[in-house]
This record gives sequence, structure tokens and C-alpha cells, in this order.
Amino acid sequence: MINISNKLYDILKFIASIVLPALGSLYFALATIWNLPFGEEVVGTIAVVTTFLGTVLKISNNNYYKEVINIE
Repeated sequence: MINISNKLYDILKFIASIVLPALGSLYFALATIWNLPFGEEVVGTIAVVTTFLGTVLKISNNNYYKEVINIE
């Protein structure tokens, strides 16, 4: 099992919950307005990365609390 620091967890959680969804929305809007290339591909990739990070962070969070409960 891999343990990550609280600071890294907080940074990754912020990226997964705020930055990536905002970036996907921004690119989608700009691609539509300015006819930028690969709009669906870029937004789809961002969505998949966001889902992956959210899943990994949830597993990490669950493992952390399992350890805390076993210690106490």
C-alpha cells in the first residue's frame, strides 16, 4: 500500500475536484467558440484523468481511515 502525505493528498484532491473540471469546461467552451481542434478528445481525456484521480484518492482516503481505526 502506498501512503501519501496529507499535503500531497490535499493538492491532488484540489486538482481533481476543482482544476481539472474547470479546465475541461474552459476548453470545451473555447473549442466551441473558436473551433479549436480535438474538443471532445481533450475534454474526454480530462474527464478520464479526473475520474482516475478521484478513484485513487478515495481508495487512499479509505485506507487511511482503516489504519487510523486499527491503531486506536
